[in-house]
Amino acid sequence: FATDISSYLDFVLALFMAFGIAFEVPVAIILLCWTGATTPQDLKEKRPYIIVAAFVVGMLLTPPDMISQTLLAIPMCLLFEVGLFFARFYTRKDEEEEE
Repeated sequence: FATDISSYLDFVLALFMAFGIAFEVPVAIILLCWTGATTPQDLKEKRPYIIVAAFVVGMLLTPPDMISQTLLAIPMCLLFEVGLFFARFYTRKDEEEEE
């Protein structure tokens, strides 16, 4: 009985960590664009690869069932779009800084 509770708690904590990391996606995107490491346009062009990467992260961080993977990957894709939207306001504009 104790091992069942222990494995359940490990499962729940792993899901909490996975979803906690997933919800940092917009912050990471905004920081990448703000520092000039990338631009929103570059990220838009790489959108298909980022969607596949979200499902791979969902596969690696969740238990081996399709529902958990999808429940992590879809919010990551939506949060990517939110981060992309807000990153437009934080993108460095080198042309304006030179003038």
